[in-house]
Amino acid sequence: MATKPTFTLFFLFSLFVSILSTTIAHHPPNSKHSKSTSNFIRSSCLATQYPPLCYHCLSRYASKIGRSHRQLALTALAASLSRARSAARFASRMKKAKGIKHTELEVVKDCIDTMSDGVDQLTRSFGELANSGYTNGEDFMWHMNNVQTWVSAALTDATTCVDGLSDGYGKSGKVKSAIQRRVNNVAQLTSNALALVNRFVARSEFTNNIKHR
Repeated sequence: MATKPTFTLFFLFSLFVSILSTTIAHHPPNSKHSKSTSNFIRSSCLATQYPPLCYHCLSRYASKIGRSHRQLALTALAASLSRARSAARFASRMKKAKGIKHTELEVVKDCIDTMSDGVDQLTRSFGELANSGYTNGEDFMWHMNNVQTWVSAALTDATTCVDGLSDGYGKSGKVKSAIQRRVNNVAQLTSNALALVNRFVARSEFTNNIKHR
């Protein structure tokens, strides 16, 4: 049975996605600030391992992100979480695929378990970062350390799943291959999200140090 905190975090994620959708609908890409915001997103994405994917994924939310490093990191986490949940659902359907062999099924089941953990880690990360605006100083950095730890764990989960699925394809590996493509995309998005979270945290630390000098 799901706990109340887990339900709350999923509610936060759903609310954030809803806000993103509403914002995009009411603020078309040709707004007067779009070029400045697009440049901000593009330059920020250079800090990630997959800049083109980062920009392609986040630029559609430019009017919501503005020039906020926090909103950029939040949006990246939301995108990673959404894709991770989608990949986990796809893997769950594929384990029932007709003709799937036992050895392949076992690998898919392991991946599903690993991805479920990754979804949980990303959900917690998003909730922690979403609530970080109500904290400051050492308390803020404690929450940010949690976010970084959980996103790192989610990235490990995704890469572990990809590595497991990459073994022994042959003619019976079509299911694994289909799942691997989706999970690999999750790993890339999560890697980008972690880089943007780290960028946000580093800038926050610098700002706090300046204030306390």
